Amino acid sequence: MLIKLVGSGSELDNLHSLVQKALSELALDDAVLVETTDDSAYKMELGITENPALCIEEESIDFRDMIFQ
Repeated sequence: MLIKLVGSGSELDNLHSLVQKALSELALDDAVLVETTDDSAYKMELGITENPALCIEEESIDFRDMIFQ
């Protein structure tokens, strides 16, 4: 599974820290990859309009969705 954090600035940094902390507490930090991006094509594809946004991707089932923004 991949968590993709979309956006920029201090709000994105705060979200990244919170996600890493939550994954660590759940012992998932080795199993789940966290990436950041500010790619406008990715934003358009998922309909992201706010900064930051958290998206989940799973290649094995071809799943990609914006969870919250």
